[in-house]
Amino acid sequence: MRTKIRRALLSVYDKTGVVELAGELHRRGIALVSSGGTAAAIADAGIPVTAVDDITGVPPILDHRVVTLHPKIHGGLLADRSKPSHDADMTAYGIEPFDLVVSNLYPFARRPDIETIDIGGPAMVRAAAKNHAWVAVVTDAAQYGPLLDELDANDNTVGDDTRRRLALDAFARTAAFDAAIVAWLQQGDPLPQHLALVLEHTDDELRYGENPHQHGARYRLAGTTSWWDGVQRHSGLALSYLNFYDTDAAWRMVHDLHVGNGGHVGNGGEQPTVAIIKHANPCGVAVADDLATAYQRALECDERSAFGGIVALNRPVDAATAQRMVAGPQADVVIAPGYEPGTLDSLIAKRKNTRLLEAGPPEGFDRDFRQISGGFLVQDAHHFAAERSEWRVVTKRAPTDDEWRDAELAWRICGHVKSNAIVLVKRGQAVGIGAGQQNRVESGEIAAKKAAGRAAGGACASDAFYPFPDGIEAAAAAGVAVVMQPGGALRDESNIERADELGLAMVFTGERHFLH
Repeated sequence: MRTKIRRALLSVYDKTGVVELAGELHRRGIALVSSGGTAAAIADAGIPVTAVDDITGVPPILDHRVVTLHPKIHGGLLADRSKPSHDADMTAYGIEPFDLVVSNLYPFARRPDIETIDIGGPAMVRAAAKNHAWVAVVTDAAQYGPLLDELDANDNTVGDDTRRRLALDAFARTAAFDAAIVAWLQQGDPLPQHLALVLEHTDDELRYGENPHQHGARYRLAGTTSWWDGVQRHSGLALSYLNFYDTDAAWRMVHDLHVGNGGHVGNGGEQPTVAIIKHANPCGVAVADDLATAYQRALECDERSAFGGIVALNRPVDAATAQRMVAGPQADVVIAPGYEPGTLDSLIAKRKNTRLLEAGPPEGFDRDFRQISGGFLVQDAHHFAAERSEWRVVTKRAPTDDEWRDAELAWRICGHVKSNAIVLVKRGQAVGIGAGQQNRVESGEIAAKKAAGRAAGGACASDAFYPFPDGIEAAAAAGVAVVMQPGGALRDESNIERADELGLAMVFTGERHFLH
C-alpha cells in the first residue's frame, strides 16, 4: 500500500534544509503545519504554513515546553484510518490526519541539560513511527532528498517499505536519545545501575566475521562517530573483521607508547614509534630517532610473525620508511597519520594487497564490555593508573637512566600483551615477547628464545607478579639488568633476595596488567 501525502507536520530543532523541503512540499500541493521557529522560518520564506497553535487554540506555554502535545496534533498522528471508530473520533473532535512528519530532536548529546531533554519531539516521532502504516516520519535532513524523489516518482505517495524503514530509523533515534539521558543521569558512577547501548550498522564492508562461516559487521554507538569513521583507505581490499580488531589494537598501542625527549613513556611523546600487531598481540615494537629505524627495529623483534600483520606508525610515512617496508614482509594493514608525497605510489606498486590507511588519533573510552551467556561483564577500560613516582625499587641496585627508559617501555608494552605476558626490551626495541601462555615461566622462555641474546643489559616486564624466583632467574638468564613486575606475591622477599644475588635491579609497580 502507498500513502498519499496531503498534509505534513514540520517541527525541527536543526533547520538545515527544512525551508527548502517546505518549498518543495508546497510546490507538490501538500499542506504544511508547523510550530515555533520552524514555522517562522517557513513563513519568512513566503511559503504558506499553518501554525500549530491555530489548530490547537493553545499558544506555546511553559517556556515552549508544551507546544504540540495536544489531541488535535497527536490524534492526527495516531489515527488508524482502517478503523471506523477512529474516523468517528476524528470527526467528533475536529481532528485532521497527518501523512508526513518531519522532526529532529534537541541536541542533548552535545549539550546535556534539563532544557535539552526533548519531550514534544520524541512524542511526535514515536507517534508517527508507531502509525507508520499511514504516516511517513522523517528525522534527518539526509532523508529529504530521497523522500522528494519517491514523491515525484509515485504521484506524491510513499510506499510501505519506505515508511517502515523511516519508522525503524525514528525509533532508533529516540532510543539513542533516551540512552544519552540515562547515561547523563548516572554520570560519575563508574558502574551505573543502567547501561543503555544503542548501536547502528556502519557502511563498512566485511565479507565475514572471524571465520568465513560467521557473519560480521562494524557497529558504532548511534548518533556518534569515532576515528574509524574518518579513516581513509588508500589501497587494498576492504578491511576484514580481524583487520578491524587488530588495527584498532595497533593504533591504540602506538599512541600509548610515545616516548618523549626525556625518555618518559606516555601519550604526547615525540619519538618516532612503530608497533607491529598479529592477532591483537604485539610481535614488534620500537622507538628510535627516525621512523625508518623504528620500523626496522620493530620488525627485527619477530620478523616471521610480522608477515600478514598490522603495522602502526605514529608519524607520516616517509620515503626511507616506505623503502624498508617494501623490502620487508607483506603487511595486511599499514596505518599512519599520513603519507609523504610519493610514498603511497611506491607502496601501492609493490604491496597491492596491503590496506594503506590514514587516520586521526584514537579516542579514549570509559568502559570495556565482554559478552558472556545472558549478558556482559563490564569494567573500566584498560589504562595505566600508577605513576612512575608510585613505583618502588626493591633491590639494592637501582636502574640506571638507560635501564629506566627500557624498563618503562617494557612495562607499557606489557600492558598490551595477552596474559601471561613477558616483554624484553633493549635500547628502545622490544627484542622478545612471550604472550598468552598458561604459565609465566613458559612466556619468559618464549621471550628469551625470540630475543636470542639481544636482551643483555635491557629490561624485562611481567604483567603480574612472579610467584617463584624461577621467573626472575629466567629473566637473568636472558641477560636483562632490570625486572619490572607488580609485586604482591607471598614470596616477594625471597624473590627480592634472589634478584640481589643475581645483581638485578627490580621495580615493583604495584599494578597488575592482565589482558585476556
